[in-house]
Amino acid sequence: MILQVLIAMIAGWINRYQQQVIAYLLEENRILHAQLGDRRICFTDAERRRLAALAFPLGRKRLKSLTTLATPDTLMRWYKQLVAQKFDGSQKRNKLGRPRVADEIEALVLQMANDNPTWGYRRIQGAWPTWDIVLTRSPCAIFFGVITLIQHPRDVKEG
Repeated sequence: MILQVLIAMIAGWINRYQQQVIAYLLEENRILHAQLGDRRICFTDAERRRLAALAFPLGRKRLKSLTTLATPDTLMRWYKQLVAQKFDGSQKRNKLGRPRVADEIEALVLQMANDNPTWGYRRIQGAWPTWDIVLTRSPCAIFFGVITLIQHPRDVKEG
C-alpha cells in the first residue's frame, strides 16, 4: 500500500515536471515565432527529418493547435519524403558494371602511351608489373582506344 502511494506521488511529480517543461518550451517557441515574423527559416535535411519524425506521432490536428515553425501539412510532407526515404533501400543498392579505374592509373597509362607512341596496349600492360601495379588487359585497351582516336602529331599529313 505504501509503495503504491509512493509510486503515485513520484509519477505525479514527474508528470508535473514534464508539463512545466512543455509549457516553458511552448512559450519560448511562441516568443521566437513572434520575433521571426514573416521570415522563413531554412532547414537542413537532418533538421527536417528530426522535426518530421517528432511531429508525425502528434498528428495534424494536434499540430494545428501548436505554434510550429512549419505548417502541419509541411511537416507531414517532410515525413513522407525524408523519413520514408530512409527505408526505400536506395542506399543498399549496388552500382552496376565494372568499377572505374582510378584516375591516377588512367593518367599514367595515357602518359606512357604519349611518351612511347610505338607501343601497343599489350606492351603498356606488360610494363606495369615493374611498378607493382596490376593492370588487366581491358582497361588498358580502352585507354589505348581513346589514345588512338587522338592523332599523334607525326601521323598528321601536311598539305
